[in-house]
Amino acid sequence: MSGQTPPTLQKRARQTQLRDEALAISPLENVPAVYVPWLFQEAFAGRHNSLIKTMVAAWPFQYLPVGSLINMHNLETLQALLDGVDRRLTRKFPPGRPKLQVLDMRNVHHVFWNIGSDANDSDSDAETLDEKQVVKALPRYALRQRLKIIVDLSISSQLNEEKAYFLNWAKQRKGSINFCCTKMKIWDAPDKVIREIMNVFHPEHITELELYTDWTLLRLAHFAPYFGQMKNLEKVFLAPLHKNTSPIMNITGASKVKCIKKIISQFSKFNCLQHVFMKRVHFLRDHLHQILGCLRTPLQTLSITHCLISQTDLDSFSCCHNLFKLKNLEIRGVTLFALDLMPLRGLLGKLAGTLKSLDFQWCSMKDSQLIVLLPALSQCSQLNQINFYSNDFSMAILKDLLQHTATWSKMNVEQYPVPLECYDALGNVSRERFVELCQELMDTLRAKREPKSISFATNVCQNCGKTCVYGQGARLCSCLQ
Repeated sequence: MSGQTPPTLQKRARQTQLRDEALAISPLENVPAVYVPWLFQEAFAGRHNSLIKTMVAAWPFQYLPVGSLINMHNLETLQALLDGVDRRLTRKFPPGRPKLQVLDMRNVHHVFWNIGSDANDSDSDAETLDEKQVVKALPRYALRQRLKIIVDLSISSQLNEEKAYFLNWAKQRKGSINFCCTKMKIWDAPDKVIREIMNVFHPEHITELELYTDWTLLRLAHFAPYFGQMKNLEKVFLAPLHKNTSPIMNITGASKVKCIKKIISQFSKFNCLQHVFMKRVHFLRDHLHQILGCLRTPLQTLSITHCLISQTDLDSFSCCHNLFKLKNLEIRGVTLFALDLMPLRGLLGKLAGTLKSLDFQWCSMKDSQLIVLLPALSQCSQLNQINFYSNDFSMAILKDLLQHTATWSKMNVEQYPVPLECYDALGNVSRERFVELCQELMDTLRAKREPKSISFATNVCQNCGKTCVYGQGARLCSCLQ
């Protein structure tokens, strides 16, 4: 005799309904609201496309978060979903009955689907999990004349079949549906494709933009008006911008200045910008201070990676009020050894009570520059992550730094370069000195506080291309093993 609990009548009824798709479609309006999420998930899992189409057309709630269910690599399922939307557009609903207002196609799991699982697993009747609980799990939207579809888009020169189908479908219905893209990634897409997409998905709805291109300044200037229309942008990632090596595409000095000015001026149009990431933006030198001067809102994150900046750019750090609430400052691969870091010290002093993460990896900093920053660093009491890998510091200055970190009580992860004394005249690591000096630095720190996760790393080995790490994730490069 089996020890398994027999399924309840409700479970068997729902399973029977799903197995017979024809029966499932006809009485859909009579299905208790609490079972609709479960039925819809099962329809997607089993690729019951006719049922998907019918359920979307008759969806009994204002909001449908379908992104975590739909497989954008299955054209038939996508077509079924969109066919259901078309039916919904032409269907007449009885007065007072809720109808679909927002179709959310972003790939984010919603608590709404948990209710469907609860209903399926529950042995109680529909009174335990009623329609009020289902409706409460969904965001509320004001009644609108047109359906709204929310998506995240990744655009490249090679669109797969499913994405091309969806974009073509959207282009044909832009007059009857409000299309909204919140997160957009643009790879090296043709100008024509970008124009068509921006004509359907209005830029003002974009809150996050990632731009991965090797466009010339001229192409960037052509894109600038779309960029400026993203007035609700909260996060922007630019990498790389303008890496032009073709002499055929060279432009005059006056045209170059005009293009850069057009691009930079767009930053003055963002009302909500909080996070800025710039990687290999090759026109940044002597223009970073102009971007910072355009900002309208305080930033939480500023990340500059593998860019050239000037002393004028750095000087603006200590007087740009929109940097004074930074929580994350990342300056990686930016050569700093020839610059005066007093403005950066001034900024760090203003961030003593807010800064949480600080990254100076690959900046070629010397002892003299760390000495400049040390008074401000020691006051940054909210830091929980710091990275000084791949800088050139002596044993004495590293000891001095660690002895001034007693206020770093919230520190979780700290990464430092090994002392210069670990290398010989040819730049090779001495295994004995590496172990001895790193242990001495650990002892220095533990006299002040107990670290949670700390590591000291060498530069990349010239022979094997690996690094030696002491502490968390300890390892030796293959040359020293």
